[in-house]
Amino acid sequence: MSGQLMPCSPKEIGALFLFEKLEPAQLGRLCAAGRVELFQPGPVYTEGEPATCFYVMVEGTVVLSRRVAGDDVEVTRTSQAGVYAGAMQAYLGDRVRQAYNNSMRVTEPTRFFVLPADTFADIMQDWFPMAVHLLEGLFFGSKNTQAAIGQRERLLALGSLSAGLTHELNNPAAAAVRATSTLRERVAKMRHKLGLIASGPFSREQLAGLIEIQERTAERVGKAPSLSPMEASDREDALTDWLEDHGIDQGWELAPTFVQAGLDADWLEQVAAAVDEEILPNAVGWLNYTIETELLMNEIEDSTTRVSNLVDAAKQYSQLDRAPYRVVDVHELLDSTLLMLSGKIGRGIQVVKEYDRTVPPVPAYPAELNQVWTNLIDNAVCAMKDGDGGGQGTLTVRTALDHEQLLVEFRDTGTGIAPEIKDRIFDPFFTTKPVGQGTGLGLDISWRIVVNKHHGSMRVESEPGDTRFQVLLPLTAEVPEEPETVVEAV
Repeated sequence: MSGQLMPCSPKEIGALFLFEKLEPAQLGRLCAAGRVELFQPGPVYTEGEPATCFYVMVEGTVVLSRRVAGDDVEVTRTSQAGVYAGAMQAYLGDRVRQAYNNSMRVTEPTRFFVLPADTFADIMQDWFPMAVHLLEGLFFGSKNTQAAIGQRERLLALGSLSAGLTHELNNPAAAAVRATSTLRERVAKMRHKLGLIASGPFSREQLAGLIEIQERTAERVGKAPSLSPMEASDREDALTDWLEDHGIDQGWELAPTFVQAGLDADWLEQVAAAVDEEILPNAVGWLNYTIETELLMNEIEDSTTRVSNLVDAAKQYSQLDRAPYRVVDVHELLDSTLLMLSGKIGRGIQVVKEYDRTVPPVPAYPAELNQVWTNLIDNAVCAMKDGDGGGQGTLTVRTALDHEQLLVEFRDTGTGIAPEIKDRIFDPFFTTKPVGQGTGLGLDISWRIVVNKHHGSMRVESEPGDTRFQVLLPLTAEVPEEPETVVEAV
């Protein structure tokens, strides 16, 4: 937006605190290179537009705002002559994307001294070369420091996750190895038992009937009902009595396997009816090996499926082979993070998911949101394990719509946050953890990811036994360019 051109007075410009140390010739150059414009109440420039001008207010009232979750949030309102905004990083040139990092409007007729961005950069380099070098060093040094700190925090989180993932992978992998070893043994015995049956005096019809029962027995294993301990015990007693009554030794050893497969005495009666009495023990033994092999294969399938799910969760968490910015179902991100952290969460903490599955997918940087979830879950777990609850507690993860935004809430039953430090928890390097156990950067980085990168917001409510960290994300957004580190406007 352009204003009405006004005369530029070197004397008036020189009275502004930004220019008060300049020589008359320098003030003359400013007035020759720049201009004074009068703006009527309304917008001057909008956040995100190319930063083409540097503005210094001569008189009037200016308001600076930032776009947060679709709303304009006022950052500064002042009538102090000499305040400045706009293309303040023009001296960095095309090494940094030059865009307005806030919106500016005026509430009354307001005069600005306006310098084109490229002219401002030339004047800075001509008059203050040393200052420009120092500012460049400060800008890029700060950017590199933030990147290094972020990388360090990610590595710390990765180390914790790797330890938990290794533990989680080891359990099903070890179970699969044990089941495979036992399966090999059972198959060998099954072959031996089959040889005994085949060498016996069976007719073709009897063998066919026995094989048909074997097939139906294998099918029943996959459909075995879930029994209570009392029901399972009663059925084991009944099967043990049946086996003993039919002359089968050590029936008490076979009964638990049959019950686990969903078999009962009526099923064994069908077996007895299909074979002669003298070979019934061998037939029952053969069916026992059949059942054991089916159960072992189920165990191997369950274990390898668990490994596969963990690997999928690790890929989902790290967002390997995924676009860095895309529309995502936040529940997939939460589930993968919870699974990755399950080893650290432990058995003493109950995880409750209160998901509103009707909330739509949101545009986001999913890998970085996973880092936010990791930090918040880790803090919640530490609060519960370090308190008086003996490592017990409840972590509730909730999603919902909140005024056209997606709400993700992490609620824990830990010790809570003391009121005197509540306003400091998002400050860099602030931590309540013992030395060596925390960097004090988790919440600061989380804030930057949510607020600066996703244009969302974070808030916290806390009292002993009930702490809630809430993340609010916009439901829609334009596909962004790769963001640059931004120095806030004065």
